[in-house]
Amino acid sequence: MSDLKSRIVSLGGRVASGLRPPPGAGDAKGRLQASTRRAELAGLQFAFFARLTAIVIVTVWLFWIVPWPRDLYYGAYAFAFFLLGYIPYRLRHHAYGETIKLGFIVLDVALVTVAILLPPPVASVAEWPVQTRLRGQEFLYLLLLLAEAALTYSPRRVVWTGLWIGIAWSAGVMTIYSLPDTTRFNDVAAEGALASTSVLDIILRPTFVGLTAWYTQLVATALFTLLLTLTVWRGRRTLLSQVEAEVVRADLARYVSPDVAEALAKRGASGFGDPSTRTVAVLFADIVGFTKLTEPLSPERTFALLRSFQERSCAIVFKHGGTLDKYLGDGFMATFGALDLRPDASARALACAFELQQEIERWSRKRSGRGADPLRVSVGIHCGPVTVGNLGGRERVEFTVVGDVVNVASRLEEVTREVGGSIVASEDCLQAAGAGDWTGRFHTAREIRLRGRQRGTLVHIAE
Repeated sequence: MSDLKSRIVSLGGRVASGLRPPPGAGDAKGRLQASTRRAELAGLQFAFFARLTAIVIVTVWLFWIVPWPRDLYYGAYAFAFFLLGYIPYRLRHHAYGETIKLGFIVLDVALVTVAILLPPPVASVAEWPVQTRLRGQEFLYLLLLLAEAALTYSPRRVVWTGLWIGIAWSAGVMTIYSLPDTTRFNDVAAEGALASTSVLDIILRPTFVGLTAWYTQLVATALFTLLLTLTVWRGRRTLLSQVEAEVVRADLARYVSPDVAEALAKRGASGFGDPSTRTVAVLFADIVGFTKLTEPLSPERTFALLRSFQERSCAIVFKHGGTLDKYLGDGFMATFGALDLRPDASARALACAFELQQEIERWSRKRSGRGADPLRVSVGIHCGPVTVGNLGGRERVEFTVVGDVVNVASRLEEVTREVGGSIVASEDCLQAAGAGDWTGRFHTAREIRLRGRQRGTLVHIAE
């Protein structure tokens, strides 16, 4: 393990490499579809609550303008309309949820059409000809169904709703138009009265039904449907682009540290990784005696051990705002403050080291309880100025930390076996973190000679 790390850091730096995908991660297409499905369900939920709000507003309005007891008649329609929205909402996760929703859209359109064209019971209202039901502006209530469909991010539902509005409304209008007592322009013209009777007199007859208004309603519905469909289609494309970008960012976070992926997503590849010099805390960690520990283990169990160690380490590094730069076999290297200026980078690195030790101790107790060998982890931490930026060629660019600090941190991890400690931190690291807050957590301080260096280094050692 030490030879491997020496080769990696021998040039005074290291290059970040990919992190393994998390177990159980699905393919990008499947996760894109799942994310899109969640967005659609969220839109359906929003549409339901918007529908509920509209029902309340319309019901209050009708109770205000419609006299008793006819308001109860329309109240029953409002309740039925609520049920037609609530049932598919409750079944939105069903395997046939989309088909169910499309079926209930047909029922919605039919219910609203009947409510508009069917007169209330004669006993509760003056007996007006049914043809007068086509004279008001109630047709606009049908267009509200198109608005509801548009909230669900589904162009198909908008088109489906517009189609059935045209079908249901046309069926209602033609039914009334075909009644024997309906006055029609064609009938008046056939009697020869059109030439001698004012067109206005014909239109003002209570039983008159003209087709011009119906044509206008169909054209308006078709145009409204088309415009809403295009709007929803564009909105859905934007949604899919956002979801895809999020999936790509999540995929990137599987291969580089999540904070690197986040920085790339925010700044873009062209604005990320320009070389800069900043103070960074570097942490190396390694499983002590890994070769001896895994000698009796099968490759599968060795792989499982490494995976568990990496998952635990990864969570702790990210918790303290670190960048997991590279897995080194049975160890890893992390940096703090490499992406953004962090005055508390050293304190974060020290806190990460001690929490990592606590986590490994808890894990070792569990392992001992089931008869497995306990684990120990050695940690080396150093802080100082480094150069941060991208290195590589056209085919591959990697985010890199270069500097003597990397070498020193690696050597500090190596000497933990010699000095009898689990965590070795440099004096520079403690001073940067605030020595008064951290000195008490180290049991001794001494000057040591690191491999490959002429001058001694003052370090602090924790068991």
